[in-house]
Amino acid sequence: MVMDTLIAADLCIPLNTSFRSMLVTPTAMFIRTLLSCISVLTVVLNLLVIISISHFRQLQTPTNLILLSLAVTDLLVGLVVMPPAIIMMQSVLFLDKNSCVFLCLCGFILTSASVGSMVLISVDRYVAISHPLRYSSMITPRRVQFCMSLCWFCSVTYNFMLLKDHLSQIDLLNSCYQECLLDINYISGAVDLLVTFFCPLTVIIVLYMRVFVVAVSQARVMRSQISALKLNTVTVKRSDMKAARTVGVILLVFVLCILPFYSSSIAGQDITTHGSSFQTWLFSCNSSFNPLIYAFFYPWFRKSVKVIVSLQILQPGSCEAKIM
Repeated sequence: MVMDTLIAADLCIPLNTSFRSMLVTPTAMFIRTLLSCISVLTVVLNLLVIISISHFRQLQTPTNLILLSLAVTDLLVGLVVMPPAIIMMQSVLFLDKNSCVFLCLCGFILTSASVGSMVLISVDRYVAISHPLRYSSMITPRRVQFCMSLCWFCSVTYNFMLLKDHLSQIDLLNSCYQECLLDINYISGAVDLLVTFFCPLTVIIVLYMRVFVVAVSQARVMRSQISALKLNTVTVKRSDMKAARTVGVILLVFVLCILPFYSSSIAGQDITTHGSSFQTWLFSCNSSFNPLIYAFFYPWFRKSVKVIVSLQILQPGSCEAKIM
């Protein structure tokens, strides 16, 4: 046993890996290929979302600007986080400590940025449905851009403060230099659970419960065929209601993906970041689900993709095209 430990230390291969880099089964190769396709799909789809909203002026609404921020986050997940995680699943080799630190930090920052974007989306839909007359004055593109910038700034600052001590000691935490593994103590894990999960999730649920109540009341008014003026109420636009339903689906999928990610913390265990974690991959796949939801529910996204793929986007004045 002592000899095995010394040999493993010399080879810098953790004993619990069972030399997985040397034994690659067909099932493992299939999983790796599937995850690689998901990574490529995540990058391509979110790139289409970014190009669509950035290019076509008609799509640059406050709601779509928040979706643009979310698409940038999802693009970085597919471009920066997924590929190294796929490599780590089948090999114990990793580049160096700096690369490991960068990967762990990016994972946490992008998670916080995604959560922040979801909260902004909830606030946007709440104001649009509950205060339709004041929406255009309260939610302006300039304010949305400021909130998006603030969200990214807070995500970077918060995670640097949360992980600075753990990242500086990453060599001591790993059983092997090439193994990229980050353990967070109970206190830091509890703080992250509160700030990144419970508080944002509470805000999202409360706001969308309010949206649901308003939607139900509007449906009753329409069924009874009583004019809004007679009841002294304001009818919410049908487009806003449809957007609220679509965003509701996005938020529901997001919650279902992030809940297992924090399940270990809810159970009182330490948070561990590892490339092969099923919970981590499920949350990462949420970055692929979002543009698929856009394609299914938003006609403007399907139309803009056709324009982009057919290269009509290169024509002069294409940014002024009517997409919606």
